[in-house]
Amino acid sequence: MPPDAGLLNDARLRRLRWRARRGLLENDLVLDRFFAAHGNALDEATVTGLDHLLDLPDNELLDLLLERVDDSSLAGGIETRRVLEMLRRC
Repeated sequence: MPPDAGLLNDARLRRLRWRARRGLLENDLVLDRFFAAHGNALDEATVTGLDHLLDLPDNELLDLLLERVDDSSLAGGIETRRVLEMLRRC
């Protein structure tokens, strides 16, 4: 299997980046840094976790990013929590 198997193609990555555009500048800044750091290495599991986070309203996402709320009841399981930690480090 090639080393890039499972990684996103350019068109899918562009669509994901477009979907990640938010109404709050703070979220946009974190997501832009996330894509700059991890965009070329995203796999399906990471995208699934990111999709769960992008389904949240802007204020809820920001509260999670800033650790203002407990993330233990976050939908999407371990992948969503892993992506949340990746975003928090960006």
